[in-house]
Amino acid sequence: MNADFVSSGWLGRPVHFMEEVDSTNSRLAGLAHRGATEGTAVIADCQTRGRGRLGRVWQSPPGRNLYVSLLLKPDLPAEQAPQITLVTGVAVAEALSRFCPGVTTLKWPNDVLIGGKKACGILTEMRTRGTRVDYVIVGIGINLNMGKEDFPEELRSIATSLREETGREIDRVDFAKALFSVLETWYDRYRRMGFAVVRERWLALSGILGRTVSVRNGDKKVEGTAFDLDPSGALMILDKEGRQETVYAGDISLTGENLCC
Repeated sequence: MNADFVSSGWLGRPVHFMEEVDSTNSRLAGLAHRGATEGTAVIADCQTRGRGRLGRVWQSPPGRNLYVSLLLKPDLPAEQAPQITLVTGVAVAEALSRFCPGVTTLKWPNDVLIGGKKACGILTEMRTRGTRVDYVIVGIGINLNMGKEDFPEELRSIATSLREETGREIDRVDFAKALFSVLETWYDRYRRMGFAVVRERWLALSGILGRTVSVRNGDKKVEGTAFDLDPSGALMILDKEGRQETVYAGDISLTGENLCC
């Protein structure tokens, strides 16, 4: 990645390129605190403390992948901010589907899979002003050019990259431009038309509907068949007794599979 990157729209203007950062989300939070405009992006070649959900580490070696954080300022009540993760997931899945059609799927709430293996993680963090969203930082880590040998041994069976799936090197600048364009389209659509249009596309791309899942949120654990998203974006599960459970947050895995990395 280099400073030759120029976004074709408002998303990704301006872009701050860095060879190495602790975390692109942390660096963008500092810029947001100082008044950065919506659409500002931070892209790093390497992260030393890349973060995933629930305090997990996101592997961020140099020269391989796309590590980017984007600043959004949606006019939303704070309780609707998690929808931004689902909007982003749809955009990433569509960008990856151009390379791997038919096998790119979404895992609620923040993962994108190729052939059932994790290729992307999304971490959204927000600041509120009263009951409204002040800004949202959307962190996206996409495995583009990692080889199987680049993954820690414990992740090799559950994680993948575009290079592993396509057998060719991916141009990171071209991919970033395409991703920004698709995400801008979906974010603008979401702001104009609401979450329903995003929900419809998310469901079409989902890889968990109809499958048995386990969701843990703190001390609470819910198991059952994932069958829908409710109008807010929460995951709906039918448990073994036939009761419907609505899950608003949690760590999800497919029964018999460790896909919660």
